[in-house]
Amino acid sequence: MAQSLVIVESPAKAKTVNHYLGRDYVVKASMGHVRDLPKKKMGVDVATGFQPTYEVIPEKKKTVAELQRAAKESERVILAADPDREGEAISWHLSQLLADANPNIFRVSFNEITEEGVQAAFEHLGQIDLNLLDAQQTRRILDRLAGYLISPLLWKKIARGLSAGRVQSVALRLIVDREKEIKAHVAEEYWTIAARLAAAGQEAAAEAPRVFKAALAKIDGKKARVANGDQAAAIVEDCRRSTFVLDQVQVRSKPKHAGPPYITSTLQQEAFRLLRFPVKKTMFVAQKLYEGMPIGELGQTGLITYMRTDSFRVSEAAQAAARAAISQRYSPAHVPAKPNEYRSKKKTQDAHEAIRPAHFDLPPEKVKPFLKKEEYDLYKLIWNRFIASQMAPAVIEETAFDITAGRYLFQVKGEVVKFDGFLAAWPNGGGDKALLPKLEAGAALTLVEMESTQKFTEPPPRYTEGTLVKELEARGIGRPSTYAPTIATIQTRTYVIKEEGKFRPTELGTYVTDFLVKHFAKLLDYKFTAHMEEELDQISEGARKGVDSLQEFYALLQGYLEKGQETEGVKKTGIPLEEKCPKCGGPLVVKSGRFGQFKACSNYPTCKFRDSLDKKESKPLDETCPDCGARLEQKFGRFGPFIACSSYPTCKYIKKDKPVETGMACPLGCGGRVLKRKTKRGKFFFGCSRYPKCHFASWDELLDRACPLCGAKVLYKKSPIRGEPYVYCKNEKCAFKEAAPRPTAAPGDGDGQGNR
Repeated sequence: MAQSLVIVESPAKAKTVNHYLGRDYVVKASMGHVRDLPKKKMGVDVATGFQPTYEVIPEKKKTVAELQRAAKESERVILAADPDREGEAISWHLSQLLADANPNIFRVSFNEITEEGVQAAFEHLGQIDLNLLDAQQTRRILDRLAGYLISPLLWKKIARGLSAGRVQSVALRLIVDREKEIKAHVAEEYWTIAARLAAAGQEAAAEAPRVFKAALAKIDGKKARVANGDQAAAIVEDCRRSTFVLDQVQVRSKPKHAGPPYITSTLQQEAFRLLRFPVKKTMFVAQKLYEGMPIGELGQTGLITYMRTDSFRVSEAAQAAARAAISQRYSPAHVPAKPNEYRSKKKTQDAHEAIRPAHFDLPPEKVKPFLKKEEYDLYKLIWNRFIASQMAPAVIEETAFDITAGRYLFQVKGEVVKFDGFLAAWPNGGGDKALLPKLEAGAALTLVEMESTQKFTEPPPRYTEGTLVKELEARGIGRPSTYAPTIATIQTRTYVIKEEGKFRPTELGTYVTDFLVKHFAKLLDYKFTAHMEEELDQISEGARKGVDSLQEFYALLQGYLEKGQETEGVKKTGIPLEEKCPKCGGPLVVKSGRFGQFKACSNYPTCKFRDSLDKKESKPLDETCPDCGARLEQKFGRFGPFIACSSYPTCKYIKKDKPVETGMACPLGCGGRVLKRKTKRGKFFFGCSRYPKCHFASWDELLDRACPLCGAKVLYKKSPIRGEPYVYCKNEKCAFKEAAPRPTAAPGDGDGQGNR
């Protein structure tokens, strides 16, 4: 009997799925999407109901041809792309391309790549969900309309190379609006006052735990507000003359419940907060954990369930397995009387479970030897969070003191963990309150010291990747799977830069946002963008047709575009800035050039001053220059950051980056090692450690993998600026070439793939 052809997205997933299927199946990878809207034209026929025109992606033509040959030789074709809108679209595009070769096509999906999950799914083959497909196509066309119709107006009125996007521009607006709040903030002085106290008769240093600090809470029964140093000094002096009495003691035990397991957005936030992973890295590593990797004798094994989900739902089987693991790993007391349930948001699709371990007999410490550090750290985070979510609540004894000192009331709270419960697995969920001594109401207290601190009200903080994701999710803007590419796009366009891990909009980003808010008000409205996401959910559920949303959006967009054509532009003069030219004192502007946007003097050509748009301040380092002894600084140049002497131009020392080991031997067989080096212009290349005796060098990355056609010891990966990356053999007589896997990326809302 002929084999069944199974098609998944990536080689890693193919390897894992193939591990669980028998000889009756052959598993191949499509390397993601195989068709898309054309790159050089809109590809959407508005007149015929927004009909899209799809083309095979040029880099995927060879892959498609191979899949068509395999389909023709197979009994049936089973499409096993990821279980979401994007996976449904990949499957549909493949079905359209393979129908002539083999019309016997089925769809299968699974939430976890385990032996049980895969085999159960293959027992229930289905068809493509046309509602999910309609939702994906609608989003894709919406983004294409926004990108292809608004961006040209920006090019005409402001500068070439700019882009706008349905979600991208709204995310940028959040950052710009926050920066305006920060600039508008006026700091107000205030003082905090606290008393360090001890039980009467105890010396300050006699027993440290009996000394505690209470904060001033009320004055004459009203909330304490201390506006300046004079008021603070008067209160401190008054308190020093007063008697401190423990007026009220409240002791109560309360349960502290675990948080829910991770969904996509909370995983992105927590991985940033606890591991300092950028959102893009989190999704890339999670994808690897889901698709599977070699785990010792187990072979290729998927470690987590599908990582693109907004549901807290957990299967009964997973709950039972988790409860057994908790009882064995901790104690029966840590298992709750009944499984913990968590409610998802009302608008959640609830198509998948929450993110959880796929195997409860593979705790983090067991798989650690087989994982890279970043993979282990993220797996441990997911494991601990899920196990904690299924554990009994912790029992906390909370103690609260109300302390009087004349007309002043001081308060302090402390707590003791009586039963750790879920905290045994998730200590991040614990509190940080002080431990208080055992005292009775009416006890006299000894004042050890009064403390007063001057403070000023602070503006809201700039967004980090984690807090931006949290804000986007809270407002219902976009979907968690699109956050990583959206964040990447606004940085690539130089709309924002990162300073100490926080986003600051550039003058260009601010001007573009203001322009869009002025001329496309509703499209940049937070609630309208969230409403569009709700409509996409309705389409995926079959409650709405995609063409209806497209017609409404297009009519609104056309009205804005007609009015926008009449506005005055700044393309010739440049975007005006508040800064002055350091050479002639004239106003600076942002202009567009061959390599993107830059700052320039408005008096050009009389004054030819120009500077980087995203220039950052130099930062002193705790290192000294080996040539002159001056302090080294981190500087930022045209080709990125570098370390140089602070006494430049007197001393022109520049610290060179150390080569990075790749772990591969030189392919020329000279006995040297391949190192990753950087040129003076900041471009990376690969060269031999025995240079100049050996002159091996390559711009393309080396892969420790033999060529399947000619047997060459290494292959190379090329990542062109335009187009998809691919793997190839350098042997001139060998024609081997295949698409290279890459993390899923979404459009800058105007182009590409990745909207889940």
